[in-house]
Order: sequence, then structure tokens, then C-alpha cells
Amino acid sequence: MKLLIKQEHAIFFLKDNVTEEVLYGGAAGGGKSALGCLWLMEMCQKYPGTRWLMGRSKLKTLKETTLNTFFELATMLKLGGQFNYKSAEHIIHWKNGSQIILKDLFLYPSDPNFDSLGSLEISGAFIDECNQVAYAAWQIVKSRIRYKLNEYNLIPKMLGSCNPAKNWTYKEFYKTTREGRLAPYRRFIQSLPTDNPHLHPSYLQSLLRLDKNSRERLYFGNWEYDDDPATLIDHDSIADYFSPTHLSPHGVKYMTIDVARKGKDKTVFRIWHGWVCIKREAIAKSGLDEVVGRARILQSKHGIALSNIIADEDGVGGGVVDFLKCKGFVNNSSPLEMREGTVFVKPNFDNLKSQCSIKMAEMITNRLVGEICDDHHVRQTTAEEMEQVKLKDIDKDGRKGIIAKDRIKELIGRSPDEWDSIMMRYWFALRKDYSARVRVAP
Repeated sequence: MKLLIKQEHAIFFLKDNVTEEVLYGGAAGGGKSALGCLWLMEMCQKYPGTRWLMGRSKLKTLKETTLNTFFELATMLKLGGQFNYKSAEHIIHWKNGSQIILKDLFLYPSDPNFDSLGSLEISGAFIDECNQVAYAAWQIVKSRIRYKLNEYNLIPKMLGSCNPAKNWTYKEFYKTTREGRLAPYRRFIQSLPTDNPHLHPSYLQSLLRLDKNSRERLYFGNWEYDDDPATLIDHDSIADYFSPTHLSPHGVKYMTIDVARKGKDKTVFRIWHGWVCIKREAIAKSGLDEVVGRARILQSKHGIALSNIIADEDGVGGGVVDFLKCKGFVNNSSPLEMREGTVFVKPNFDNLKSQCSIKMAEMITNRLVGEICDDHHVRQTTAEEMEQVKLKDIDKDGRKGIIAKDRIKELIGRSPDEWDSIMMRYWFALRKDYSARVRVAP
């Protein structure tokens, strides 16, 4: 069976003595699943008695897609008599003693640390559509690769396939490759549908007829686009947010403070002139007095009224609110009433953070808010967080909410520390007057 050129490149790295992790794909129709199945077939036959993992986010999807590809290729290569699939065990048994274990790698709330993989010992792994699993799953699976490595003089090998996604695959593989920072034990190989001469022209035409986001991702392999229907802020809106030439700083000045707390290493301050952020500053995790002191310096420097300062009141932030005597933002508090015409009505949000996040996202997509920022790192990390501002349970009726911060951390591999100081700016557009409660230190 003749491989595609990009598949041959991937196989080269899967057989060397340096590369441990290979990410293959980056668009539709590049032979991603076929590559993984062929690699597992070869390894099982070449190294008798070894044990390999074939994984995907959900076992049901794995059996309906990747496993069917495996069977089709096995039939084509006349390997059907070499193995036996036991559906009850979810294991492919080879006659030479090798095994391929099918695994569900979804992050279930009942198993946040993937303890179900704790006793697993494997010789290597293929995770199809790995962009759909948490980074923790990828890492845990790799930690399980040790079975018979010494016997066959092998090193741990993982192959992942995916389409472009703005999550850990983007950060850990695509972005670092583009910037020339990819770790030497990793390789990223982008395969496009045009690299596959076996695809029917009508299939390529169907990809070109998709909506812009899907077309950019699945045909052109553009990682900067996200076609998740739950996404609230698109790529172009984020780019315009950091190029606010259409906006001018004017009117009242505000300060938003996202205070460092457990799991975070910095406090983020943003100074707003109207709807334009004119300064962003961060200080490393420090004492309450230092955070309050820095806030007062920024308040004085930019001439901001105390009633126009708001800080995250959850956890340590409550102390900042007490001592600074500014407004307090409680993420899980009830949403505020919103004006509709001449009356105020109770909105349909699950909490205040969801309300401000969703409304601020609307402001960004409508090009009504922006930020002046020359720091490339801040722009990158902030954009990464904006892309993860998504509606939860979009197919269900009820109150609107956004996905939890813990889930975002799983997707991007770090705590999101920028978005909160941005979305809090919308609180000032919700308050009815200046008589809102101010906490007083006891």
C-alpha cells in the first residue's frame, strides 16, 4: 500500500530514536485515521506480545469511525486472519500475542485525574482526533507507555491526529512549530486535502462550499479559525479588538482588577478610557497590601474615581475590595437587571460572570471595544482566552451561561488570567446609578 508523502514523513519520525510525540493532520482528508491504523498494524506484527492503545474522546465514536477504518485497511491488506476483535473487551488480539486496546479518553467529572488509566501498561498509543480530548489525557497516556520497551529497544511513541483547533494542540504543537520553538522530542506534520490525490474532486469542492470558518480550517488548514458554534468571539473580532483604530479613548475612566488567588500567579489591572483599554499591568502573586498599593498608584496616575474601580471579590479579592473600598464583583452572584426601553428587566443569565462575559463578547464582535497593547505575549495569551469564551449547553433551553474556568484551563493548558479583567468592564454598563453597595472594612 503506497502512503501519501506526508504520511511517509510521519512514519519516519514514528520510527526514529528521538521523536516521542507526533501530531499529524491539520485539515480534512489528509489520511489521519488511516495513518494511525497502519502504524498500529505494523507495530503489532513487528513486535510480538506488545500492547498498544487506540483512543478517542468517546469509545462509541471510536468504534464507529477509527475502528471501521482499521477493518477496511486490514481487509485491503489481507490481514483479517491475523487478529481477532473481541467487542466485549474492546481489544484487538493478534495471533502473535500483541494487542490493541480501544480506550475512551473523555474527561468525565467522576474521573478528573484519569485514574481509570492508572494500571494500564502499553508500548505506544494512537489518539485519533486528539484535539477533542483534554491535554491531561494525552499526558497520562504517555506516562503509561513502558510495556516491553527495553525488550525491543523502543522509546515511548505517541501519534495524535486532529483538525485545527484553538486548544492545547494549537499551543503545544502548531504554534511552537510556527515560532521555531517545538521541543526536539515532538514533531508536527500538517496534511491538507490537496495532499491526497485519492480524494474525489467533488469532495474538495464540498469543502470549499463550507462557511468561512470551516473552509479555513478544513480545506486550508488555518489554525486561527474556530468553527465551534458555541464560540462567542471570532478570530477577526479579536484582531480588531487589538487594533482599535476605529475607536478613540474618551469619557469616563475605569479600572478593573482581577486579583491573584489560589491557582493563579498574578493580579491583572486594566485601565479603561471609555471602552478602550489604555493600559494593562500585572504584578506577580503578592501580599494584599502590595495589590492595594499598586491600585492606588494607578488610580491617582490616571485620575479614576473610586466608584469606577471594581475588583474580583471572590477569595483574596474580598480583602482588596475591603481595603480599597471599591466595587466588588462576585462571579456567581445573580445577574443584574438590564434596561429595555424605559424599564429594567431581569436577564436570562445563570450568573453575573456569564452576563458580563456574553455582553462583553457582543461588544467585541460589534467593534465597540478595544485595547491598546504592544506586548506580543499579552496579545497572544489574551486572544487565546477570548477564543475559549463559549456558551455552555447551547442545545438546551434555560439560562445562558459560559463554560467554566476549569474547563478552559483543560483546553489551553493554563489558568485564564486575562479575560476576567476584560469582562468586568461591562459591569459599569449595567449599574443603574452610583449608589451601588460599597463594602466597608470592619
